[in-house]
Amino acid sequence: MTLPSADTPLYNHPLPEIEQWLKSHGCQQDRRELHCWQIEQLTWKAELSLDIDQLTVRYIDAGADGQDIQRAFKYSLSRQDIEAAVFSGP
Repeated sequence: MTLPSADTPLYNHPLPEIEQWLKSHGCQQDRRELHCWQIEQLTWKAELSLDIDQLTVRYIDAGADGQDIQRAFKYSLSRQDIEAAVFSGP
């Protein structure tokens, strides 16, 4: 499967290609809630959710006080922009 160019809005990517893109970044799909994904890096971990009109990311225990940090990215953003924002961590 070949992804559209990196400057293409995420809403122009077929779902199987978005799932493959997430897997290529080390994300693992939840087996019960297929729209939910997890990723764990050396310094942070997050839960991602493929919602109707946006990708929601919750960085676990990432705040200064140990609280979660949540961010949302509209699918109208390019894959490149979402990738830079999400996978750079909190």
